[in-house]
Amino acid sequence: MDQNSHPNEREEMADKAVQLFADGFHCSQAVLCACAELFRDEPPSPEVVAAMAPFAGGMGSSGQVCGALSGALATIGFTLGKTTAQQENHKKMCSVSYAMIQKFTEITEQHGSIQCADIAQVDWKDQEAVQNFRKNPDSTRKNCVRVVRETSNTLYDLITDKLQASS
Repeated sequence: MDQNSHPNEREEMADKAVQLFADGFHCSQAVLCACAELFRDEPPSPEVVAAMAPFAGGMGSSGQVCGALSGALATIGFTLGKTTAQQENHKKMCSVSYAMIQKFTEITEQHGSIQCADIAQVDWKDQEAVQNFRKNPDSTRKNCVRVVRETSNTLYDLITDKLQASS
């Protein structure tokens, strides 16, 4: 399925991710919550959503790997991963995950890396800087909004393409 097959569904999912991010979810949580419901009959449980919180700020506010990528990979697992030890993962899970990482590298190329520190450009240990990031519309948060949107769109494309190809 190409991205133009259901452009409204694709954009609605990205809009929802951006809105959840604006409403206060971390990027990891926003991507998971917006995207997972599209591919599974039930949304992620509140516990799963809460489990995504430490991926904010580049994994524990360390500035490492962007939480939007963590949320995308969690969505892939939520969608295609096994739920018991005896099950098998969907045959496309690893290839979709790998493709997501490659595409995310392209999404974040203008920032120099997939690291939160390069994208958000904020010291998560500095509360004043964090408040500015969250409240100032001209802050580097706009970088994160773009990354959340593009990650959601890419995730939609990858999952729908791979699932249709395996049907």
